[in-house]
Amino acid sequence: MPAKPESKPSTTHVPTPGRGPLAGVRVLEIAGLGPGPFAAMLLADLGADVVRLDRPGGSALSGDPALDVTNRSKRSVVLDLKTPEGVARTLDLAARADLLIEGFRPGVTERLGIGPAECLARNPALVYGRITGWGQDGPLAQAAGHDIGYIATAGVLGLVGPKDGPPSIPVNLLGDYAGGSLYLVVGLLAALHHARATGAGQVVDAAIVDGSAHLTSVLWGFMAGGRWHDQRGVNIIDGGAPFYAVYETADGRHMAVGALEPQFFAEFVKLLDLPPDAPGQRDLGRWDELRTLIAARFATRTQAEWTEVFEGTDACVAPVLTLHEAADHPHLRARASYAHHAGHSAQSARNTGSSQGTGDPVLQPSPAPRFSATPNPAPRPPALPDAERAAVAADWDVPSLLDTTPTQS
Repeated sequence: MPAKPESKPSTTHVPTPGRGPLAGVRVLEIAGLGPGPFAAMLLADLGADVVRLDRPGGSALSGDPALDVTNRSKRSVVLDLKTPEGVARTLDLAARADLLIEGFRPGVTERLGIGPAECLARNPALVYGRITGWGQDGPLAQAAGHDIGYIATAGVLGLVGPKDGPPSIPVNLLGDYAGGSLYLVVGLLAALHHARATGAGQVVDAAIVDGSAHLTSVLWGFMAGGRWHDQRGVNIIDGGAPFYAVYETADGRHMAVGALEPQFFAEFVKLLDLPPDAPGQRDLGRWDELRTLIAARFATRTQAEWTEVFEGTDACVAPVLTLHEAADHPHLRARASYAHHAGHSAQSARNTGSSQGTGDPVLQPSPAPRFSATPNPAPRPPALPDAERAAVAADWDVPSLLDTTPTQS
């Protein structure tokens, strides 16, 4: 972890837990992977009562459910959607829900008998959220895919990386979660607002390609005005400008520079101690020379040393940190951006299936954003499969969840 300049110790601010702005909203999540569970987690973080419908045996890709942070603050019911009773009980839950989230390929829930028509017939005010890579229609709607392919097709992957190298892979944050989960949540809440005003539910079609494309809106305006080239690594905020770039330090670490405004660039030049005859910020013809000078200066000290020079100034320079380093950064500690939240004990997870948090706390991101009048609830441990079926049956008034009698087909 880079050394920090001496300062008064900060007081960690852990928000007082509340019920959250979505208290009372019921969400039925049909278990899936990636953007669907993350969207449901975000709703749970905001106080919604999220019930996750898990499949028998779970998924081989899901890992240990006791450590799946995206399933925190939810409850789980296991139902087999390939059986008549599983379908019937899913429809019973949908009849009591405000929002539903599913992430199957188009047409799958219809074939299972839990599609929009069946669910809205039981609950006309239901908002039925569908999250897919390609969307519910279009030539590729039935094709398999993953985040990297969706953002490649949307033109987003081609934006990231050096001009003389291949595109860089931004994990699966841009497509699955920014272009997918967040747009799904916005759509669900907008449709919920409409449903509560009119009594009419609807289907929300959240396609990762659509959301990822929408994220580029500002760039299309730049291109229309001649301020952006449709080429990677040659623009002012994609690494093309030497004052908005990443530089290696003497110890092989990196510093991120974002000194866009003239006053911030002036502060950056002063603290980096560039020579008086260094190229100016707007001297585009000498940008390569400026980049070489900046790189040479950063190579003279370690990341910790440069952090001590720049942190807290208006030069807009920051160390590039790992996740664990970020969690230990004084500013993020002060805001509890990362915090230890309740986890499962190994014995509890094995023997009782409890989701009440009797184990060691688990380091993870805290709920965001924050609310002044309706604080977020403290995250509960991840839902364990079928652990709270009885409680869900009672709270949602779905007694069929406790009925072991097979449904007649």
